[in-house]
Amino acid sequence: MMKRLALSVSALAVVAAALAFSGAERRPTGHLQVEIEQRNPWTHLRFNDDNDTFHFVVVSDRTGGHRARVFSQAVEQINLLQPAFVISVGDLIEGYTKDAARLAEEWKEFQSYTAKLTMPFFYVPGNHDLANPLQVDVWKERFGRRYYHFLYKDVLFLAVSSDDPYEENSGPRISKEQLDYFQRVLAENRAVRWTIVCLHKPMWVHTNLETNGWLEMEKLLAGRPYTVFAGHVHRYQKFVRNGQNYYQLATTGGISKMRGLSYGEFDHIVWVTMGKHGPTLANILLDGIYPEDLKRIVTDEEPHPIYDRKPVYPVRGKVTLDGAAVAGALVAFYSPSADGKSFSRVADALTNGDGTFALSSYTAFDGAPKGKYAVTVVLRQPFFEPSGKPGANRLPAVYADPKTSPLAFEVTAGNNEAIFNLVP
Repeated sequence: MMKRLALSVSALAVVAAALAFSGAERRPTGHLQVEIEQRNPWTHLRFNDDNDTFHFVVVSDRTGGHRARVFSQAVEQINLLQPAFVISVGDLIEGYTKDAARLAEEWKEFQSYTAKLTMPFFYVPGNHDLANPLQVDVWKERFGRRYYHFLYKDVLFLAVSSDDPYEENSGPRISKEQLDYFQRVLAENRAVRWTIVCLHKPMWVHTNLETNGWLEMEKLLAGRPYTVFAGHVHRYQKFVRNGQNYYQLATTGGISKMRGLSYGEFDHIVWVTMGKHGPTLANILLDGIYPEDLKRIVTDEEPHPIYDRKPVYPVRGKVTLDGAAVAGALVAFYSPSADGKSFSRVADALTNGDGTFALSSYTAFDGAPKGKYAVTVVLRQPFFEPSGKPGANRLPAVYADPKTSPLAFEVTAGNNEAIFNLVP
């Protein structure tokens, strides 16, 4: 049996200065002492500081081509906020290498950032962290377990490995050994007030859902209140499954086009307040956290070099249906293979209220490389159902697939205007 480490935390009470009104009643209210009169300049004295309340932070993906001075800056910003602890959803290093020296340097860099936190940091592995047998061995050498649990103030935290065991070119999976482990953990902790699950891949939206182990995990979680946090996609999205909230986070420095809230593309941390009735979430964007002197925190974190990017050229356009502007549609440009039988998505955009759009390939609204493209236009309302399934398409189905869409466009050097008039 695993030894349990009991942590005791002493709370300091802040005592308010008494108001100087003679003859008023002085009544202690919890940690507060205050003069209470017939009329008082406050709403009530039910303070939001229950002993069971605590705060923690969830950080998201840093890899896939991490950007300069983002994750390291987030560390300094988290120290300003002072949560009880921080937990990740994986993809902490670039990985995907069999060079032991390079792996050592990447982990050394990452751990130099987490070492600066003034509170605990709980590791959760992603596919970039466990991309081959060598990386699995390195993880074991540095951190031991790939999956584990802990309890804090009667809340159970499950750190799940969504690539267990690692297999090249396969989807996410949870091994039987891991499922057996969490079955025991959940059976031994039936009466906790809440369960938090952190894993890397949002397994519930993958095509191998029937076999990847997530449905079995949900069966183990059934009958208790829980919340799930994942990453991997680098786009924020909320799901509701089995009446519980699931969150797919954006990035904390990972590769992203950074097109903003409407695209779910931004750098953030999730501030979680665990109260009597479950967690309350606040997505805090990193560009909104400043120290008291309002000076931007600057770190020396270098970006991961990105290779093989083709030059891009601005592409702006408009989508109409029978002459009327189409708002909220996803426009995607696909590059066909040499034989024309397969297509690779290169650039995309959402249309504005007037049907206009600006394409993005690598960064926000940068355009697309030169070439001939098949074009699709889809208008889903909602874009995703709460379960994660795509919403119903409100446009003719012929435009939804690059194999059937009659829309095409050639991007050339310079500015490009792409006008697409759809017919019912």
